[in-house]
Amino acid sequence: MVHPLLEIEVSEDLVRTLLREQHPDLADLPLAWAGTGWDNALWRVGDQLTARFPVRAVAAPMVEHEQRWLPVLAPRLPVDVPTPVRVGVPSSTYPWTWSVVPWFDAVAAHHTPVASRSAWASQLAEVFVALHRPAPDDAPVNAFRGVPIAPREEPLRERLERLALPDADRILERWRDLAATPAWDGPALWLHGDPHPANLLVHDGRLRAVIDFGDVTSGDPASDLSTAWLTFDADGRAGFRDRLGPDDATWRRAQAWALHMAVVLQMHPVDHPALAEIGRHGIAQALAD
Repeated sequence: MVHPLLEIEVSEDLVRTLLREQHPDLADLPLAWAGTGWDNALWRVGDQLTARFPVRAVAAPMVEHEQRWLPVLAPRLPVDVPTPVRVGVPSSTYPWTWSVVPWFDAVAAHHTPVASRSAWASQLAEVFVALHRPAPDDAPVNAFRGVPIAPREEPLRERLERLALPDADRILERWRDLAATPAWDGPALWLHGDPHPANLLVHDGRLRAVIDFGDVTSGDPASDLSTAWLTFDADGRAGFRDRLGPDDATWRRAQAWALHMAVVLQMHPVDHPALAEIGRHGIAQALAD
């Protein structure tokens, strides 16, 4: 199966070579492939570390954003995050910046039953209470997160036409209603950028870590709060909202973002079936509310 977005294949030999070149004290540890997403390939390095490599040029700045800002944000947050412990630089072997981050003994939330996630819904809300604070002027810019939702109609319509989803008309109608909500008029807040359940790690029924801050940016917190529909059922969503306390307009924009994100997650269902399933769940939840 060919990854639809991959520009470089990060093989075990390449990982071993890069470690020998730049971090030789790690080069002889066991390596195990831990997955390849839209943007990054993950290789477990020994028992306690993970090496993270962009697989396409557009993802390379995201790793640099993590390297710059996670050391600033991590001390504020009530769960672990993958703050880089080593930095890899571009070389003749590989063209982009890469990172070595901690390995967390946990499972991604999308591998757990939806109903079980309610147990830590308020814990995730605590993460956003801590994170969603005014960001500095030099925070990373992301054209697809934290921005006004209303201008996303054209790309949403195009994706719905391409996917030919059975509920496409209902999705667009509901999205239009929600997106007509007044825009965010507060300060630009720090945002994770992509907190869907594949980026939430769970251990023993608790939220263990939040990972993949590559889309970290600032702006309207509604795009982060879209996870309420992507991750939880109605019970979990209620606990999440109760702890977070967003105003009604922010919650409606978040629901619009949930529909938008849920459609995006279904764009490569063969190569990324887990993300497509998250998208299907998000649509069902957002249409049910």
